[in-house]
Amino acid sequence: MKQEYEDILKKFNLEELNIATINFLDDKSNDEYIRVTTPIDQTFIANIKKSDFHEYERKINDLKQSEYKWKKIPAPQRGELIRLFGEELRKSKQDLGTLVTLESGKILQEGLGEVQEMIDICDFAVGLSRQLYGLTMPSERPDHRIQEIWHPLGTIGIITSFNFPVAVWSWNFTIATICGNVTLWKPSPKTPLTSLAVYKIWKRSVELYENRDSAENIFSIINGDKEQAEWIAKDKKINLVSLTGSTEMGKNLGKIVTERFGKLIMELGGNNAMIVAPSANIKLALRAIVFSAVGTSGQRCTTLRRVIAHDSIYPELVKQLKTHYNNIRLGNPLKNDVLIGPIINEDIFKKMQNVLDECKNKGGRIFGGERIELNGGVYVTPAIVELDEPEEITKTETFAPILYVLPYKKFEDAIKIQNDVPQGLASCIFSNDLIETEKFIGQNGSDCGIVNVNIGPSGAEIGGAFGGEKETGGGRESGSDAWKSYMRRATITTNFSSNLPLAQGIDFDIL
Repeated sequence: MKQEYEDILKKFNLEELNIATINFLDDKSNDEYIRVTTPIDQTFIANIKKSDFHEYERKINDLKQSEYKWKKIPAPQRGELIRLFGEELRKSKQDLGTLVTLESGKILQEGLGEVQEMIDICDFAVGLSRQLYGLTMPSERPDHRIQEIWHPLGTIGIITSFNFPVAVWSWNFTIATICGNVTLWKPSPKTPLTSLAVYKIWKRSVELYENRDSAENIFSIINGDKEQAEWIAKDKKINLVSLTGSTEMGKNLGKIVTERFGKLIMELGGNNAMIVAPSANIKLALRAIVFSAVGTSGQRCTTLRRVIAHDSIYPELVKQLKTHYNNIRLGNPLKNDVLIGPIINEDIFKKMQNVLDECKNKGGRIFGGERIELNGGVYVTPAIVELDEPEEITKTETFAPILYVLPYKKFEDAIKIQNDVPQGLASCIFSNDLIETEKFIGQNGSDCGIVNVNIGPSGAEIGGAFGGEKETGGGRESGSDAWKSYMRRATITTNFSSNLPLAQGIDFDIL
């Protein structure tokens, strides 16, 4: 894998960036460096120096100085820069998608799909730059007008996870940028080179931009781990912090941000379920289960964790599901015939095995979950756990390919099982019964932010707002009106009369 990595990195020529100290030769390990390996075979790739506080402060100050100029650029002109970025991403799709696979371990099709998602959100943001609409509303007072308009927040801090190392960042970055904000990104320490490659693509876009002087310092990166993330959370100069990661991370950093009255978007854990009703198209449901449960080696926030199947179809569904699991191709994610690559590291494997042991102790019937010795990476067959009823373990998220399969008798019981977890990200139902599907998407149905019918919980498109409820964190990213999160609202009343009437008919005439 060393050669594949070197070939890709040569195309990006990251040494030119001068924003990170990168050493591709010395395999040294200490607290000052991020040691980068590929999960495919654990090959050492590079050491990247972590950002110190002096670097952090310098970059924040540069961003703050750029705020004023960037806010003054008309939104459609800001959109033009994002259009150029999208064009540069198109040129680099194959190389960047390959780098995503090399650094995160997801299969190449998913790596390329992630870059396509970046391109799609660029297109969305370009159109949005001409649609940052406010409102005008009638006043109860004569010759008065009430308006709502939107202004940029200022500086946005973005903290992302390894499993989607570029797509989730792009949701935040592109929309924040066309809204007139500047951004600081702290990527996952597991995928730092991917973020630097994105930065290199971005710099090419800026060079092509007519107003490049105003855009020169509107985006920056710091490298690091928990310490650097805490700097962002604590910093009052950062107006909004977008957090993507575990629920534990969200609890720790979210508390810091809210204590200083900062704004938050949090995309945290998911414990996503599928209800399979008697009327379901089983062939479709099985296809959705396999993709949603084992894609990205079970390391998506929208991974399918629980299947809740009606008693009448449960045995046959499980039987067919095991057949499909037996046919899944596991191996080097760069190969076209492979459907599952490695999990990110040894720690995740240990957590997975501990959970499977606990399930066995509770009477769960385990299928799969064995380690496969392959390439030197951490490869594991996806596991199916049959349980007669929900257990406490099914209410927690294990970021690994474990799928719980549970039976239900009444539709109301299925909804209760679906909702009876702390997380609330994604959900779905497979049913051709209109009454069931309408109940599922209704006010007493799924309590998640994403509610799908006859499609799995994974694979959200950028047109809809993405996010969840409960311990998933709240807030929305990507499409729809998620742009409002990156702006502040001003309600304006204009009096164009020669009188000064008060609202609610109050009489307070002293002059």
